[in-house]
Amino acid sequence: MNKRLRLAVSSAGAGMLLLLAASGGALADAIDGDWCRDDGKRMSIDGPNIVTPGGHNIKGDYSRHAFNYVVPPGETGAGETVAIVLLSEYLAHARQGAATAPVQVWNRCQPGISRLRGFVAA
Repeated sequence: MNKRLRLAVSSAGAGMLLLLAASGGALADAIDGDWCRDDGKRMSIDGPNIVTPGGHNIKGDYSRHAFNYVVPPGETGAGETVAIVLLSEYLAHARQGAATAPVQVWNRCQPGISRLRGFVAA
C-alpha cells in the first residue's frame, strides 16, 4: 500500500471513530433513564425529575453522573437522602441515609420496559 493510500485509510478510520464516539456516547454516559433493581423496584430519572421507587414524582439535585433526592413522606426511609452515582452506562450505585449505608445496585432497565409515570412498586 502506498503512503498516500495508507494516510487516506488511516484518516478515514480515525474520522469514523470520532463520529461513532460523538453519536453514541452523548447520551450513554448520563444518569437519565429508567433504572431497575433485582428486587423489582424501579425508578426513572429525567434531569431534575425522578419517579421514585415508591411511585412519587419529585425533584432532586441532578448532575450528569449523579442524582440526590430526599425520600418523600409515605415511602420507607422518608426524610432520608438517597445519593445515586452513575458508574457506567448500565450501572449505578445508591445509598439511602448514611454514607455507610448498604449499597443499592441499580441497572438500566431492559429495552421494552416502559418509562415510569407514577409507577407504584409492590
